[in-house]
Amino acid sequence: MSAKRHLTRGLRFRLTAGYALLFALLLVGTAALFRERLAYTLNSEAHDLLEQEWVAMKGYLHIEKVPKHGHIPPGCVGDWCAIWEYDKVDPDEDFAVERLRRVYLLTDVKGAVMEVSTIYQSIGIEQPKEIEAAIKSGQPVWKRRLSPHGIPYLIRAGVVFDEKHHSPFYVAVGRPMDEGEKILKRYTWMYVALIPLSLLCGCLLGWFLTGRGLMPVMQVAQAAQRITGSNLSLRIPTRGAGDELDYLILTFNRMIERLESSFQQIRQFSTDVSHELRTPITAIRGQLEVALFTAKTVDQYRDATLNSLQDIERLSQIVRALLLLSQAESGQLALQKTRLDLAAVVRDIVDQFQIPAEGARVELSADLPPECAAEVDRVQIERMLSNLLSNALKFTPAGGRVHVALHSLPESIAIEVEDTGCGISEEHIPHIFERFYRVPAQETCANPEPGLGLGLSFVAWIAKAHCGTIGVHSAPGKGTRFTVTLPAAAAEPAPVEPVPAGAASGAARGMNEL
Repeated sequence: MSAKRHLTRGLRFRLTAGYALLFALLLVGTAALFRERLAYTLNSEAHDLLEQEWVAMKGYLHIEKVPKHGHIPPGCVGDWCAIWEYDKVDPDEDFAVERLRRVYLLTDVKGAVMEVSTIYQSIGIEQPKEIEAAIKSGQPVWKRRLSPHGIPYLIRAGVVFDEKHHSPFYVAVGRPMDEGEKILKRYTWMYVALIPLSLLCGCLLGWFLTGRGLMPVMQVAQAAQRITGSNLSLRIPTRGAGDELDYLILTFNRMIERLESSFQQIRQFSTDVSHELRTPITAIRGQLEVALFTAKTVDQYRDATLNSLQDIERLSQIVRALLLLSQAESGQLALQKTRLDLAAVVRDIVDQFQIPAEGARVELSADLPPECAAEVDRVQIERMLSNLLSNALKFTPAGGRVHVALHSLPESIAIEVEDTGCGISEEHIPHIFERFYRVPAQETCANPEPGLGLGLSFVAWIAKAHCGTIGVHSAPGKGTRFTVTLPAAAAEPAPVEPVPAGAASGAARGMNEL
């Protein structure tokens, strides 16, 4: 039962069933249409032939008054006689008249029968009222009659007049329709017999073609089954047809590439987290063990405790940064955009970093417009600027310069943070926004307190969350320039939110170590 259910639920079965249903409807509809067309053609031909016989009958039949003296010819009723004038020696005319008189009726205006054939008598003579009504209307009358033997007849009736007195008479001629009915029946039975055979052949052909059409899909499915988390490097080859299936394969391969990239990031993230957490934990454990076994005085215990607290603080910073970045990338950290003066925000951040810059003997300057309206999340923008300035000061040697610029363009806003530090090699630039990625220290940029490698990851996310971009231009020994491009604020006038003094200090505080 399960195998049968699986078969009926399969795409191949459903496509074949739909094809068979459509094919059956098409066959039945075509058969019905052709049958109606054939019946109409046979009926039209019968009407045309009977109309021709009616015209021929009027040429042969003459109705005259009965002579008062002399011999009264046969076919006379009352005062009138029906006379068929034709060359009886001519076999063609004789045959034509005999054919006309096979199904034939002639009556006077009151319905009195003057001449009637045996066949017509068997199918039934009209009532006098019907004859009077037909004569009065003067229009042709078409009828269908059935003989006692079941043979259908088509009757054409109408009015004829005698040549001298123009008295009306009722005349009806007919012809059998059994040959047309036989043709129609033969056609119907033939098509009824051919429909099941054609439907069976169509189903078999549909099953075969559907199987051929779904074969590439099955190959894609089988290839997809071979792809697991351990071999995400596998790709499904395209067929080169350029059709929808190739597009599906390309889309599937791109999805696998994204999954492979995600798996690699997860593995790298796990490795980096393990390494970053293991280092302070190992340091804490070592310091506590040393204090436990070797410390003799209160100062030695105090130093060991202070060093452990510093490592614990570093561990807490790592955990907080990872949680914040994870919330940001998973969409749990929503932006609270407001319309504010971005120039004032940048100016306040630069002021907050003036003291660290003086301590590092680095010149920090800014080129800002008087006002620059923007719709941004102030907290996240402060965090982004703090990270960029922190990195610029950290990797710029004494005597260097850090310059911040804000440019307001018609459709965008550009924030530039440029330093004259040691710069970044070209091979490291594509990776500097990745988590825990740190550029190896150079001789001119030796840093005794390296960061966590998460600051630029925050910067990239903040720019992306504001529908912006971040670019970097750097050369070893010549410095680095980060450019953040954000969408310009809407043109509608709106009040600019003032930035209170010291608002950026909370964002700057604690971010330098990232």
